[in-house]
Amino acid sequence: MKSIKFFTAIFLVIAFQSTTISLLAQELTAVEIIKKADEKNRGETSQGEMTMTIVRPKWERSISMKTWSKGDKYFVIYITAPAKEKGQVFLKVDKEMWNWVPSISRMIKIPPSMMMQSWMGSDFTNDDLVKQSSIVVDYDHKLLEDENIRGMDCYKIELIPHEDAPVVWGKIISWITKDGFNLWKSEYYDEDDYLINIENSSDIKQMGDRKIPARVEMIPADDPGKKTIMEFKNLIFNQPIDDSFFSKQNMKRVK
Repeated sequence: MKSIKFFTAIFLVIAFQSTTISLLAQELTAVEIIKKADEKNRGETSQGEMTMTIVRPKWERSISMKTWSKGDKYFVIYITAPAKEKGQVFLKVDKEMWNWVPSISRMIKIPPSMMMQSWMGSDFTNDDLVKQSSIVVDYDHKLLEDENIRGMDCYKIELIPHEDAPVVWGKIISWITKDGFNLWKSEYYDEDDYLINIENSSDIKQMGDRKIPARVEMIPADDPGKKTIMEFKNLIFNQPIDDSFFSKQNMKRVK
């Protein structure tokens, strides 16, 4: 009799824990999931090195760079190769963006109307690189059905921009891994609901204090044979960076 009571108690404890874990998972809202993924990619600060390879049917071109970010307010990109572009610096502060071009000693203000334009001839837009818009703040979020994408169980979330939001996309569908909250796939649509780009992440690696995808591909939906690959060589998070680093005055000194 005591054995029956003991095993009954154990069963109830396990059942209670399983139910509690399940309920906790169910309690995550779409915006909470998006926020977790966004914060994991950003950290309080980040700095690292990466290579972008532009792939076209008859040629390929690579650009190497260093990046620094602080929250969602500041972002700097410094081009280290090839020689033709080396020394160019891109700065984002809040909703504004500048480009320092040392070869002509010119500082160029990039207007909001150009955020949808290709960055350095790639399939990434200016907004994709510096994240002028916020997937947390500028969109409404809706949980769709879960899906398994390339072997990863994912939350599927629809993002619709607020009417007054300064965004370039009419809709985004994102798949975020349940294990690790990594952005695993995204589809980007224009205002007419036409699919423009597909973004696939892969190759999860330890980067600093977290595991994140080390490879991201941006693929135009209607241009076969074209894509841009971003490969992260190293990233460290949450190291102090002074606000003054992210200034127009400092752009000419970044190395």
